Amino acid sequence: MTTDGDRSIPSVPAGDDDQRVRERATLDVIAPAISRDEVTATGRVGAVAYPYLVYRATATISRRFLGDRDTEYVVSLDRARRLPLRADTHPETTTRTLADVLVVPPAVDREQSRALARDAVFKWTLRSYSLGAAPEIELSAPVAAHKLFWLATRDGGDVIVDSVTGDERPLAP
Repeated sequence: MTTDGDRSIPSVPAGDDDQRVRERATLDVIAPAISRDEVTATGRVGAVAYPYLVYRATATISRRFLGDRDTEYVVSLDRARRLPLRADTHPETTTRTLADVLVVPPAVDREQSRALARDAVFKWTLRSYSLGAAPEIELSAPVAAHKLFWLATRDGGDVIVDSVTGDERPLAP
């Protein structure tokens, strides 16, 4: 088992019979800003579909002499790494059929994802406000989708390209 800080991620050896690698898969994906065809490569461009669950969250803070204060967040939960992230917007999704794609399985189910998102909203609220009591947290509008990453072969080495932001990072040899 490999670990990422205090979050453990089970490692699965990849082989010819690996069910994650699919010749063709139809998935709900976060709308990519960069298509597979736009990636510059000297060879093949592969795809990795990473599971995310995105919530709209509202933390209601009770105040004694004033009315309640509502603070809104968008929680983007990386379901493979069990990592809640604060997002700017609730994503648009689309259904796509992809060829030659590695579909990363989620490490947490929806119930665990909800608990992780709720905990993250609680911590973010604590960092922003002085609280007299625990805030009431409401999670709504869940969107389960995959985020696509393009794997490109280049002369200088392989790179991974985020399909939403366009960020590129070299892959370790």
